[in-house]
Amino acid sequence: MQEKILIIDFGSQYTQLIGRRLRELNVYCEIYPYNRLPAIDASVRGVVLSGSPYSVRDACAPTIDLQPIKGRLPLLGICYGAQYLAHHFGGEVCPSNTREYGRAQLSVKDATTTLFKNLPSASQVWMSHGDTIATLPCGGRAIASTADVANAAYLIEGEPTYGLQFHPEVYHSTEGRHILANFVKEICRCRCDWTPDSFIESTVRDLRAQLADDRVVLGLSGGVDSSVAAMLLNRAIGRNLYCIFVDNGLLRKNEFEEVLESYHDMGLNVSGIRAGDEFLSQLAGVAEPEQKRKIIGRVFIDVFNRAAQQIEQVRWLAQGTIYPDVIESVSVNGPSVTIKSHHNVGGLPAQMHLKVVEPLRALFKDEVRRVGRALGMKQTLLGRHPFPGPGLGIRVLGEVTGEKVGILQEADAIFIRKLRETGLYDEVWQAATILLPVRSVGVMGDERTYEYTVVLRAVASTDGMTADWVHLPYEFLAAVSNDIINKVKGINRVVYDISSKPPATIEWE
Repeated sequence: MQEKILIIDFGSQYTQLIGRRLRELNVYCEIYPYNRLPAIDASVRGVVLSGSPYSVRDACAPTIDLQPIKGRLPLLGICYGAQYLAHHFGGEVCPSNTREYGRAQLSVKDATTTLFKNLPSASQVWMSHGDTIATLPCGGRAIASTADVANAAYLIEGEPTYGLQFHPEVYHSTEGRHILANFVKEICRCRCDWTPDSFIESTVRDLRAQLADDRVVLGLSGGVDSSVAAMLLNRAIGRNLYCIFVDNGLLRKNEFEEVLESYHDMGLNVSGIRAGDEFLSQLAGVAEPEQKRKIIGRVFIDVFNRAAQQIEQVRWLAQGTIYPDVIESVSVNGPSVTIKSHHNVGGLPAQMHLKVVEPLRALFKDEVRRVGRALGMKQTLLGRHPFPGPGLGIRVLGEVTGEKVGILQEADAIFIRKLRETGLYDEVWQAATILLPVRSVGVMGDERTYEYTVVLRAVASTDGMTADWVHLPYEFLAAVSNDIINKVKGINRVVYDISSKPPATIEWE
């Protein structure tokens, strides 16, 4: 039985980060919203209560029945979680006289407590709260404080229950990893044996049992998630996996041929389908971003469905769903507001009457790469930047035409090639070239030009939830701009996007 830690989500922006930090310690964990808890069985070794945008004093503050957990299992409350334990078990939470946000110095008052084992007496932590614990819960004893927070950390005597008013999961808490390691290793007694190799072994075993001799179809995109899913399935069921890679006419320059070649080298059973004309004809005259995304998604389903129907006796559809997608679908407040539709094969199972298998649904993005590396995936595929399902269809702003896609492919190829040649590609999480529906006057030689503008975009991120623009060297940007303007007919102006997410998004559409 796979041991695990449960993380109960009260809506904090940091909840996924708690999960990521525990996974980095080779501890398997699962995140559940406070209002959809699973059964507590023998596999659960401990529970973490997350932070929350609410105050425990709010009338609509989230609540949970901790009777099956508190005093029976190791329990760690973080920020709201710590205040919740105080508020509901005999303590008092009040508005703080000093709202503490950002860095603070933690002073350990009891170095003998297991949670702070081998911790220095003082360290930096990250605070983010407007309330404070004025009175500890029944049996509570303070074990650390800051200049403004007397009860920055506490334990409850006689049971493995702890509360932290700071966030150990964030990078700015310098000993946060150490504290979490003490909780899972020393208090929860986790074996810490959940590694990429162990995941591969157990997943392949489970896939063989689940799929037996059934045939499975998978839509490859050339990206990391679908590629790693294909490698796992290939190891489990071999030639019973049928992969389909659709060229929607909106891929990068030569991408269809290059990715197909990579897949065949990996021993995958892959069919390549060229359907660019069909996609472009359906996009003719359409400029609105959401409409473009929906058209591309619909045509993909049609093309994929036709190809899949040529395979006899297929019973399963495989998808590269990863854990953040799963968490989002059952989040505290339900699926978040749609900023833009995501291109996936969500319409296929119902149309094709297939069961769905998702071998990566337990993994975060960085874990997918670790598993891919353990499977022997080539770095050229493993290190590829994320690329949107609708491809260049959402990087050609406004109406998409074959001419515009061709112009953008050439400009994009120069940008990506220059990033690779200068060693900057792996320092960037995602790079993109965007063609604007804007023409401007320029001069080339003695001639007036009236041509398009392209935007270069490069961001640094961990999982795409937030992103900062990358400070590429001026000399590099100048060289890329010069090459694009001189070599790509139709472009006479290049600009660089210095917006971060939020408030901007990574893609423009």
